[in-house]
Amino acid sequence: MPRPVDVEALVAGVRDGQRAAVARAITVVESSRPEHRVAARELLTALAEVERPPATRVGISGVPGVGKSTFIESLGTRLTSAGHRVGVLAVDPSSVRTGGSVLGDKTRMSALSVDPRAFIRPSPSAGTLGGVARATTQAMLVLEAAGHDVVLVETVGVGQSEVTVARMVDTFLFLTLARTGDQLQGIKKGILEIVDVVAVNKADAHEGQSHAADARVAARELAGALRLVRGHAEWAPPVVTCSGLTGEGVDDVWDRVGQHRDHLGPDGLARKRAEQQLEFTWALVRDELDQRLRSSAGVAAVRDDVRRAVLSGELPAPLAADRLLAAYDGDST
Repeated sequence: MPRPVDVEALVAGVRDGQRAAVARAITVVESSRPEHRVAARELLTALAEVERPPATRVGISGVPGVGKSTFIESLGTRLTSAGHRVGVLAVDPSSVRTGGSVLGDKTRMSALSVDPRAFIRPSPSAGTLGGVARATTQAMLVLEAAGHDVVLVETVGVGQSEVTVARMVDTFLFLTLARTGDQLQGIKKGILEIVDVVAVNKADAHEGQSHAADARVAARELAGALRLVRGHAEWAPPVVTCSGLTGEGVDDVWDRVGQHRDHLGPDGLARKRAEQQLEFTWALVRDELDQRLRSSAGVAAVRDDVRRAVLSGELPAPLAADRLLAAYDGDST
């Protein structure tokens, strides 16, 4: 039998920045157990009473093999050395299949994971992208209440998860590699539409001097592509080069993040956060409806029959959906 959640003690521990309390609080807010969902609401309501300056929230994504973990460790250690407290959340959409979260990033960030001023947490998607929004947004609130003034949200996967993360942060940073002639191939137009800063990561600069030149060429081409996609937008996403491996240019990337935050200004940041809260509200509604649908006795009673009929071709999907919804509606009347 799971131990009950002592919300009052958990709130006190989070406010004091106790790592065990922070970890436990994130576990509670990520959980889909009914008793944990109630405790999570009480916990977050209490933590919201703690007034702190808005933390810097940065989403980080990138093409496969770009070296996100190396870059985040390099950036994170620089920030903690400068006096910041850094939280890292790794969103793992692959957990839609397993319900768990990949721990590889924590092991790859060996220095940052033992830094007392940093906290790294794989953040499972809880089965849906709506789960990403609920679990990760609430985990950010816990980290910020614990005094972390920088929160880095890494997307482990690609695709829709990047859009989801971009909608919960202040600045969206995209990492790419210099691949001569094909650096634009793996970047979808949708990413260029939502990105705020782009960094060409020279992770393998030690293998050849030409790589730095390739990175500069890639940066120029990406800058051109961004101008075509974004036109004369109010903010022109800068494209810079860096090396997470050597640390070269990492400070410049962070400066560009700061410039984007300055561009937003206090009013712009407040508006963005307010819009994100509204989006988060609907994400919570969708997630709760999903949970209610899954736990509905009426739906459970017809689920197997509907599944069998759909798989055999006897029942088309629209009618199957209508039958499931009718069972749910009958359950809630």
